Amino acid sequence: MAAQLSCACAQETVIVNSFLSHMPIRPTPGHALCLAPRHRPPDPPQGIALTSLLARSAWADGRRVSPGLMIGLATFGILALELALIRWTSSQIRVFAYFNNLVLIGTFLGMGLGVALGRRWPGLVYLVLPALLVVALPLAFSDSLGLVHLRFPDRSVSLWGIERFDADGWTFTRSLAIFLSLFTGLVAVFTCAGAALGHLFPRLPALKAYNADLVGSLAGVLVFSLAAWLHAGPAVWLALGALPFVWLTCGRIDAVLAVGVIALGQYSVQGAVFSPYNRIAMQPGAMSLELEVNRDFHQYLHDFSSARLDNPSLNPALGALLHDVARLYALPFTINTQRTSAVVVGAGTGNDVQAALRAGYRQVTSVDIDPRIIEIGRQSHPEHPYSQPGVRTVVDDARSFFGSDQGAYDVVCFGLLDSHAMTSAMSTLRLDNYVYTEEGIRAAWQHVAPGGHLSLAISCNAGRWFFERLYWTVTRATGREPIAFYSPLHSSTVTFVVPRQGAALVLAEIKSRQQIPPSASQESTLTPSDDWPFLYVRPGAFPWGYAAVLSFVLLLAGVTVPWAFEMRRGTGAFDGPLFLMGAAFLLIETRGVTSMSLLFGSTWIVNAVIFSGILLMVLLANLVVQRWDLRRPLPWFIGLFAAMALLYLFPVSWMQSLPLGSRVLLAGLITGLPVGFAGLIVPMLLARSTQPTAALGSNLLGAVLGGCLEYYSMLGGLKSTALMALILYLTAFVWMRRLGSSQRGQAARC
Repeated sequence: MAAQLSCACAQETVIVNSFLSHMPIRPTPGHALCLAPRHRPPDPPQGIALTSLLARSAWADGRRVSPGLMIGLATFGILALELALIRWTSSQIRVFAYFNNLVLIGTFLGMGLGVALGRRWPGLVYLVLPALLVVALPLAFSDSLGLVHLRFPDRSVSLWGIERFDADGWTFTRSLAIFLSLFTGLVAVFTCAGAALGHLFPRLPALKAYNADLVGSLAGVLVFSLAAWLHAGPAVWLALGALPFVWLTCGRIDAVLAVGVIALGQYSVQGAVFSPYNRIAMQPGAMSLELEVNRDFHQYLHDFSSARLDNPSLNPALGALLHDVARLYALPFTINTQRTSAVVVGAGTGNDVQAALRAGYRQVTSVDIDPRIIEIGRQSHPEHPYSQPGVRTVVDDARSFFGSDQGAYDVVCFGLLDSHAMTSAMSTLRLDNYVYTEEGIRAAWQHVAPGGHLSLAISCNAGRWFFERLYWTVTRATGREPIAFYSPLHSSTVTFVVPRQGAALVLAEIKSRQQIPPSASQESTLTPSDDWPFLYVRPGAFPWGYAAVLSFVLLLAGVTVPWAFEMRRGTGAFDGPLFLMGAAFLLIETRGVTSMSLLFGSTWIVNAVIFSGILLMVLLANLVVQRWDLRRPLPWFIGLFAAMALLYLFPVSWMQSLPLGSRVLLAGLITGLPVGFAGLIVPMLLARSTQPTAALGSNLLGAVLGGCLEYYSMLGGLKSTALMALILYLTAFVWMRRLGSSQRGQAARC
């Protein structure tokens, strides 16, 4: 009530001041008229002007718009900005692609701080677009500033060659300073944006405001998914995030700033096109037309036709190089005499497909996750493999394809399948992580026909450890040691070939190529599995880069959170149980995303369905709490603990053997139960809080802790996320019970 009265008083003051400022001033009888000087009064000191700006709430006062609509629109803008900046930063500054969930962590840190500060400083909303413009400038000009391939020499993870540079102190410090400065700018953007939610939230009962918040988030996911489906680029992403704040502030300057941000997004395109996964650019290359993905080289669109290779005008050195590369592409299809059907996963623009056709395969199935790359191959590949008879194209994740396809093939070929994007912002997995696990390769092996073979080609320029890891992973998956053919061309490519019993391999092909044996034993080599799918994590290297970044995040949170919640004054309302609930919830979201990606593919559609489903489930849970006035969280905590134990103990890999319908129902139940129980408990705790806005901010900040803990999965495996979430929920429950006992004791003493 006090909050509503203060808002009403503020609104009345604005109306009265506006009325007085437009009244004609006339002298009244018996009174002298004091005329103010006609010149403009001096501006207040800068500090006072800033304080005045931060205290302004005119953007929310006196508007004939329901608070629920404004909350929903603010949350929509925050969600759209989050998704826009996750995609834009990773394509403009490549190192962000390998700290993908760090932008998500920064989003939650900023939102939590903004919600806490919004009651005191509602005018922070006026700084959203200026802060966004400051962040957008280095991102838009990252190429000319030399930031695209910012060296971040953390040798613990293979980052497409970046880790091979010497990690001298100056390079490390400079790169870290630039990276963390940009991260801090992102936190500032979302702090200002979160202030809108913090100021508006008290204007409605807590659960109604929470409803509006969830509806806005759900709408943001759906609209951004539509933009991905339409292959929209940065200008559209940034417009979706910026325009809601132009509407909230109703300022012409903000409109100009939004146009500037959108223009910077468009400037960064530089002729590229966008798919739901990648920024794709084409340019002339040394050998052929070159396709670039997220500003990294991805592949050439090779012309290996006789007309080109035998052309007498071809430069001899280039001709020799092209012949060698053509032999590399031909290897999977010429090493076996059985040549009827082939499947190529990671087919890209079609080089491997054309090699299969040239070798005499009559039916070739092409699988790639990115529809835009397939379309580029269809239109621009010089040999037009996707237009040839007998070629079938499938847009799908390779692991998902092997789980759903019923065919058997003379060759199952892994093209140079590598990922330049992450599965989602929720996890540290790349799109190809589940392809190169023991279970993933075993799924492919099951599609090899009698007398056929499996071929897996990949760049091993990360080092000998990378080769050993894949060699023994293939061995464990197939039960047979592969033949490893080494080519120094194409970034030290190794092609692993595993024949089925009775396969008639061409001995001349085998003898004409360089083979490489393993030097480490199978027992001493850590190989990726579905629980630990981190192919690119280097053994025995301490992750200094990750440690430095996460330490900075925790330090920044440790400094800003007590200040934002006024803990030192003793007047703060930081909610510990809800903070832990937020941390645990992000971990179960992560576990849900990774499990569903394993079961149904790491496609953008699967991710969109997962996030929409989670938000819809939480929204329905909040409506249930409202409808039946649920107030006792204890019974629901018991259900939550049981659901978490089931999530931890249930073998996800077993569900892969089930029919699709059964798999959907069982996976939805096991991953959805914890979300449903947590979705019931959080609104009960919000409704019980004396300061629900601060409680919401605490819950959002919990995701910062959850995001940092998620990195532990790179050591302890993905199942550890469920175990950590269970521990956090147990701690939140104990903390809540102690707070309840303390409050009852104080009431009894009074």
